[in-house]
Amino acid sequence: MNGPFRFRFWLGAAALAFAASAAHAQAPEKFTFALNWFAVGDHAAYWVALDKGYFAKAGLDVTLENSKGSGDSIAKVDTGRADAGLADAVAVLAADARGAKVKMVGMVFDKTPLNFFTWKDKALKSPKDVEGKTIGAPPGDGQRQAWPAFAKLHKIDEGKVTWVNMEPSAKIAALAEKRVDIVADYTTGMPFYEKAMGAGNVAMFPWADTGFDLYSMSIIASEKTMRERPKALRAFLEAAYMGWRDVMANPKEALAIFKKRVPEIDLSIIEPNMMLGLDLMRTKNYADHGIGWIDEKKMCGSVDIVNMYMGLARKVDCKDVYTTDFLTKVAMPVAPK
Repeated sequence: MNGPFRFRFWLGAAALAFAASAAHAQAPEKFTFALNWFAVGDHAAYWVALDKGYFAKAGLDVTLENSKGSGDSIAKVDTGRADAGLADAVAVLAADARGAKVKMVGMVFDKTPLNFFTWKDKALKSPKDVEGKTIGAPPGDGQRQAWPAFAKLHKIDEGKVTWVNMEPSAKIAALAEKRVDIVADYTTGMPFYEKAMGAGNVAMFPWADTGFDLYSMSIIASEKTMRERPKALRAFLEAAYMGWRDVMANPKEALAIFKKRVPEIDLSIIEPNMMLGLDLMRTKNYADHGIGWIDEKKMCGSVDIVNMYMGLARKVDCKDVYTTDFLTKVAMPVAPK
């Protein structure tokens, strides 16, 4: 091989090697996000972020995975089966008290949706009305884990309440068929219950109306993810909240994307379900600090209630259960279309 040809060959090989190396370096990072439930309206933002390429532009190859309640999604994140996830704040605090290594890194609902559903003719008038009743929820459900605190706060005799274990998807049918008296579920679930039970036949009993206004749905990450993949976590959160921004700005577009990505959803239910969730997010806190911001006073107040009433294995410290270090300020849209 003569000199010039050898040189050209070397250049070509070097260029190919460089290109291969660059392509490898730019390969998107795998990132698994554990949703807390089957498909519901407040998952739309993550499908919007995926569909619009926000995750991809951030260098992430994101997989969205359903779970069977907050306990399930927390376990996935804590054991490394997921990099981040959705979980109710109370369930996170309870898990941390048992030794889980997860933190809340962003909020979803700024107002709490914790609630009991009943038939309207059996509507609850006060917290103690649950005594003598059966309540349906999965064992890992965040609201069920918050129950001891709610019960102690309102001096409910827990021995007079029977919890019935069920799959998340069985809640609605169980109440509609009167197999349980009450179902623990977010206020945002109202459209699902009205479809099964008939408009005007469903009653809500929001826990916030009784003075139990805790943080609820949050985005969580493990200590391992925070320590070893801080850039990926920050990129994920920014893209996810950009998805939420777009849902707020154009709900119809978001629903079209959600339906395309998850064809089995029923938009007649998902649309009002999603809109009820947005009502919990259009707050001054988010307007001032960006979508997903965690307010220290409210978080520490939530921790105080849980420490006081839930009988945790050990008390948790407010500063140990959340961080805002990975949040970027994704502004709320000026007004929805």
